[in-house]
Amino acid sequence: MKCPFCGEIDNKVIDSRLSKDATVIRRRRECLVCSRRFTTYEHVEKVPIMIIKKDGRREMFNRDKVRNGIGKACEKRNISMNVIEDLLDELERDLRELGEKEIPSRKIGEKIMSRLHAIDDVAYVRFASVYREFKDVNDFVDELKSLLNSQSSDATK
Repeated sequence: MKCPFCGEIDNKVIDSRLSKDATVIRRRRECLVCSRRFTTYEHVEKVPIMIIKKDGRREMFNRDKVRNGIGKACEKRNISMNVIEDLLDELERDLRELGEKEIPSRKIGEKIMSRLHAIDDVAYVRFASVYREFKDVNDFVDELKSLLNSQSSDATK
């Protein structure tokens, strides 16, 4: 590892720590030439997930783009960023476990909606309205009726 201060590659690891979720190792290093200390992070290289869009285009999975969409759906709702980050972690883990190199955006949208449905009904309907491209108020009404029916059937169980 090259020292960011003097550019030499001779250094030693002083301390190593695992992140809370055990996915990253943080290492404190000391340069043997200039004696300055610096931090490096080691993580598993992830194979990129390709998304097949509705129009057939392919693009790499972009966690920030998904976070923004979920964030807009959750705007002004009592949903913490920790809950959203947990949803994103779970989603990304599920997508990687599929073991597919290309995943239809439809599958991702459905996974997000099912998770939002469990977290907050308003956020779910907001996300669904964009994802399913509601054309008019009737589309909202239909979705709300479906939501109410699922809640009443859950209550009777």
